[in-house]
Parts: sequence; structure tokens; C-alpha cells
Amino acid sequence: MSEATERLRAAIAGNLKHARLVRGMSLRDLAERAGVSKGLLSQLEHSAANPTIEALGAVAAALGLEVADLIRTPLFEPQVLSARSPEEAARTLFASSEARRVGLYETALPPGGSHDSAPHGRGSEEFAYVLSGAVVLTLEQRSVSLRAGEAVRFSGEGEHSYQAAGDRPVELITMLSMPSD
Repeated sequence: MSEATERLRAAIAGNLKHARLVRGMSLRDLAERAGVSKGLLSQLEHSAANPTIEALGAVAAALGLEVADLIRTPLFEPQVLSARSPEEAARTLFASSEARRVGLYETALPPGGSHDSAPHGRGSEEFAYVLSGAVVLTLEQRSVSLRAGEAVRFSGEGEHSYQAAGDRPVELITMLSMPSD
């Protein structure tokens, strides 16, 4: 099996399971609504099947989605920047030449505190810079640990959360970037 096929199967598995669980549906409920077998759905959620377009269309429709929503892969893997070296007076953290809408946020978390965030929409990106403390960013299928002075860029299309790590409070700046259309 090619790497591209594996990535596509993994995207279908994660997107399907997430959409089903968010809607509070069992495999049986979804199978009945979509007119497919429970076994096929289980295989899809475990990256073990090559579904037909008709089957994907039926499943997507039963979930109120488009087929594109089921096969979408993350825009990119998280990109982490290490802390600035003492020799650097200034540096660019991340740059973009696209015309986009942006929002800048300041977040303070007490020790052990967390902040959960829903998906921000198709094409969204989130950037975070840790001012103090240490935080664990949890994405749908990955976690990233960051400490003061480090930054991360990731797709904002999925649920994510920030959890204060250790016994110190955390301060971070986040920026949400969304397509202007």
C-alpha cells in the first residue's frame, strides 16, 4: 500500500470517528442511516478498508457532511520553533503572504489548568507563543510540549487544547488566522 493511500485511510478513519462521536452516534446508528454495514464502518474507522465513492457519499450524507470532509487531511503537521538564542535580538516566528483574517489572544492558565478549543474552520491556522511556564498542546492525533520562548504553528481545523504542565502558571499568546473568503 502506498504512503498516500495510508494517509488517506488514516484521514477517513479519524474524520469519520470524530464526526460520528460528536453526533453521539453508535456504529449501528450510522450504519442504519447510511445504508452500509456496521462492519464496513468499523473497518473504515480502523483504516482497514478501501470504500467506494458511493459508500463514502452515503456515510457523509448520513453525518450531514460532504465526502471532502471525510477525506480531508490536516493542512500540515505542527511546526515547533525552539526558544530564541541569546545572540538573536529579534526573529520572525512565522510569516505568511496570504490575505487572511486574524485574531490575537492572550491566555493565562493556572497550574494544571487547561483551555479547550473547538475547530476554527476550513483553512484556519493557529499560532502560539509561550511567554512563561510550560504547556502541552493536544491536537486530535498528536501532543506537543512547549516551554517559555517556544512557538508552534498548526492547523486550526480540529479540536485542540492547551494544558498547563508542571506547577507554574502559564502565559501564552495565540493568533488565529482564517481565510478571508
